[in-house]
Amino acid sequence: MRRIRNREWRQPEMERRGAAMVEFAVIAPLFLTMILGTIELGMGLRASTTLINAVRGGGRLAGMDWSELVEDGQTANQKIVEDIRSFITASGLNGDATTITITSAEEEDFGQPIDLEDPDNDLRLLQIEVEIPYSAIATFPSQFLSGISLRETLVIRAGRSTISG
Repeated sequence: MRRIRNREWRQPEMERRGAAMVEFAVIAPLFLTMILGTIELGMGLRASTTLINAVRGGGRLAGMDWSELVEDGQTANQKIVEDIRSFITASGLNGDATTITITSAEEEDFGQPIDLEDPDNDLRLLQIEVEIPYSAIATFPSQFLSGISLRETLVIRAGRSTISG
């Protein structure tokens, strides 16, 4: 009789342990997904901030008199693209995976490539766009975000104006 009572007394305890294991098996993947998702979101925000700062630096260069900063055999457009790509690489992202475009932001030729060295383009609005595929910044391989890119754009007025007087 004593043995039966011990078994009966221990059986609910074993059921509780089994229920806890089942609950853990259900909750653990959800919890792990939340943690990994938070890490990925943080990496995406970090990359977005890096792209914002990179495009801002390129815009600063485009908006000033860059004539003394450009090396021989290099155009102003190439200098801006090189500086943006170097900034992105120095920040720990894959600068070679970025696509950088400098186009007109004026209404009559919006989206057309613009040559910053052409004096006719002085004081015109230009758009600098930097894009990097999410796969180049992802920490974990994911099919969910494949095909998505991070893109930052800045519209600024081209520099090099000479004020006489």
